[in-house]
Amino acid sequence: MHFIQINRKFLKQFDWYTLLILLMISLAGVMSIYSATRPVMSNIQPTYYLKQLLWMCVGICALVVVVIYDYSWLKKFGYILYAFGLFMLVLVLVVGRSGMGAQRWLDLGIIRFQPSDLFRIILIVALSKYLSVIKNQLNKWQFLFSLGAFGLLPAMLIIKQPHLGTGLIVLATYFFLVIAKKIERKILITLLILSVLVLPLLGKTLWKHLKDYQKNRIVAFIDPDRDPKGIGYQIEQSKITIGSGMLFGRGYLKGTQGPLRFLPEKHTDFIFSVYAEEWGFAGSMVIFAFYMLLFVRGLDTALKAKDDFGRLMALGITFMLFLYFIINLGMVIGMMPVVGVPIPFMSYGGSAMIANYMAVGILINIRMRRLVMLY
Repeated sequence: MHFIQINRKFLKQFDWYTLLILLMISLAGVMSIYSATRPVMSNIQPTYYLKQLLWMCVGICALVVVVIYDYSWLKKFGYILYAFGLFMLVLVLVVGRSGMGAQRWLDLGIIRFQPSDLFRIILIVALSKYLSVIKNQLNKWQFLFSLGAFGLLPAMLIIKQPHLGTGLIVLATYFFLVIAKKIERKILITLLILSVLVLPLLGKTLWKHLKDYQKNRIVAFIDPDRDPKGIGYQIEQSKITIGSGMLFGRGYLKGTQGPLRFLPEKHTDFIFSVYAEEWGFAGSMVIFAFYMLLFVRGLDTALKAKDDFGRLMALGITFMLFLYFIINLGMVIGMMPVVGVPIPFMSYGGSAMIANYMAVGILINIRMRRLVMLY
């Protein structure tokens, strides 16, 4: 009887609103993947959409598991999870599986996944724990330690794969959470001055270590007309695909750029272009509204969190998902260079889908336990 009462309380407090938003975005992604990969010259339909649907179901299960127990247990194991995450990042550089010029995957036989997808969640948990135990503002020694351990080290390991987009997002998330926690004013001023002085040198150094395809993406972003059939092809085709949707779109399963293979990476990084072609500007505004509701929900969760640990995690997860969204959007419309950043919940990819569902599971967990104890 007590178990039934607990379940009723759990179901009543569960954040169904956020889950509904996720399902709407994810199903839009599955439909777009189906359309983007549908056969034109044959009757053989690739199974990408079925795999995405499977990963979506696994993601929902992972979300439920994350929600069941009070998120405070994450604080107890935060540093252990972080050490495990770093181990995976090092392991993938040693024995990881390569593909498309990058070594990002660990192959366990049954499954293959990108450790960086899981690590970005682990980083937020561990960094939130570190910042939450500090009573006042960060002093210079606390800042320098956290910068090395939670900022530069993991970012360098991820960029080494190479996965430039995720590496930079990890670094940006670190700085966002540190500023949210608040650091001494003199440290912040010094950091801003050093950034202005050192960034050109860092940019030059980073350029030397970029792969040729990464350099080509940056050149294509700066001057897409320089080689429209070569390095600028992807960006130009994406803009053409989005533009052809006009106000109300061509209609579902009536888009041409994806199925006819004019648009590269149509079911992964550029899935939004396929969506925009079929649903137009009006449909794009609808999906944008769902994303904005998700981000606002995340910020509201941070404001209502019962402790500093929960507040920082909610802020970090919301900021990270927003960065993925805004960078991918910038990529597909030619406002940012192509850095291999997928749009959350829509782009094809198992480890990213599951990790993002787990991240939102943490948000729901924080929101559910802001006022009551369920266990």
